[in-house]
Amino acid sequence: MTAQMSSALQLPRPWCLLRKSAWSLAEAGGLPLGAYLAGSALAGSHAGLLAGLAVAWLIVAARKIFTGQVPSLVGISALVLTVQTVLVLATGQTWIYLLQFPIAKLALALLFARSALTDNPLVSRLATEVMSLRHAGSGNPGLHRFFRGATWLWAAIFGLLAIVFAALIATQPIPFFLVSSTAITIIAIACGAGASTLWFVRVMRRHELKLAFASD
Repeated sequence: MTAQMSSALQLPRPWCLLRKSAWSLAEAGGLPLGAYLAGSALAGSHAGLLAGLAVAWLIVAARKIFTGQVPSLVGISALVLTVQTVLVLATGQTWIYLLQFPIAKLALALLFARSALTDNPLVSRLATEVMSLRHAGSGNPGLHRFFRGATWLWAAIFGLLAIVFAALIATQPIPFFLVSSTAITIIAIACGAGASTLWFVRVMRRHELKLAFASD
């Protein structure tokens, strides 16, 4: 029985999983976005940016004070919003404003790459924090290799996006860049998520891991 449980990956029951995932996404993006929209409606776009940034860092502070930990997704969101806000407010020049796109992707690439060198890769943390996946990644060499490899994969994806966005800014008109960067991001994220999922399923089969719903 113990061996069977140790080889099982546990998820919360569907409703609980949906609730926890929705709250994680709300903390990382929904609440700052709401603050941005409210601030923009009341006092303009710059006020909206500052309001969104303030809410993001308030969430970071509240998490640190009350739980002692800051979820990775919340920390990433706050850092990216900080980079974007500084670039937008620092100058009114359009090309410098557009630098927020490749710089934000480069920051994400470096963040994923740095964590891939540790014993707790970022993909492993995100799986635990966002999906509430219970696993012993460090206790299963195959699973740990997957989390580390998947973290490198996402570092490469964000690094490639940073290069592509920089090239588009330098060579293409702004309207084309805004449309194409959105499409490229969606395609890259979808491909990365699909590849990670297929890889994860293959690792589960190879190491005879089972996915089950937690009883609590």
